[in-house]
Amino acid sequence: MKLLKLVPDNTNIRFLRWRVPFYIISLLLMAASLTLVFTKGLNLGVDFIGGQSMRVEFAEQTAPIAQVREEIDRLGYGEPVIQQIGTPNTISVRMKLPTGEQAGLSETMTRDIRTTIERNHPGAHIGAVSSVSGKVSDELFRTGMLALALAMIGISIYIWIRFEWQFGIGALFALAHDLTLALGMFALTGMEFDLNIVAALLTLIGYSLNDTIVVYDRIRENLKKYRRMPLPELLDLSVNETLSRTIVTSTSVLITLLALLLLGPDVIFGFTAAITMGIFVGTYSSIYMAAPILIWLGVKSDSFVPTESRADAQARIARGEA
Repeated sequence: MKLLKLVPDNTNIRFLRWRVPFYIISLLLMAASLTLVFTKGLNLGVDFIGGQSMRVEFAEQTAPIAQVREEIDRLGYGEPVIQQIGTPNTISVRMKLPTGEQAGLSETMTRDIRTTIERNHPGAHIGAVSSVSGKVSDELFRTGMLALALAMIGISIYIWIRFEWQFGIGALFALAHDLTLALGMFALTGMEFDLNIVAALLTLIGYSLNDTIVVYDRIRENLKKYRRMPLPELLDLSVNETLSRTIVTSTSVLITLLALLLLGPDVIFGFTAAITMGIFVGTYSSIYMAAPILIWLGVKSDSFVPTESRADAQARIARGEA
């Protein structure tokens, strides 16, 4: 029985031929993502901003956001933050928790809002209500961002020690590229950004790093094996040699993720969407971000050849070796 091969043997795709255009496109996408994050902002969940949040899905094709905001505002609990999430008929309603002597009103507030929406909008489905205090939410946001930063720094140090400093910088840039595009996706779509998404981004870092290390390890082996080969050709060779493994791994993970996206519960939709995008950008960055940057960082064909000491050179000459 002949085995199915997604990638033929001995592929010879010249990936680095287009390294400059792809780098320009990637840098523009990173700039656009950062612009969206700083201008439009992220739709932070209750985990990060504190308060009470409920997900409401209406029977209508489009959620009546303005009407719902006016109805909740009349209740006297403060101005609600209402944003469309996912489909046009689904919104999230966020309210600040009552403080001080009114702290016990949180359950009353939730009950009044639920009753108002169900009375004025027959067929509306209200999901689970979650609440987090402001102090806890600030701490969660700081620790979440710190976890992402420390993960990236630790990864760079590990690759720096295992390979050379150029490889550490290349891996860090590839990870920054992946995370920036993922944040840009959340800023563009308005999907809720909560602790589940931080977990997804940490998973994305791990996957992207795994793919990058596989490519880097093959590059290191080939640097020792083909000392006279021009570096662009050697990088193309290394990427082609690991291409089959990359495609098989990515395809296997995507099959599971697509099933979760189409059939999975709404509560993990953002988590699944982040990892799904991460599979694509992680694979792309390993080829077009992590590999080409080695050329511009000064990696040479003799980077992994041990430097010969003067004593070794004299001994070699004494033996009559060239």
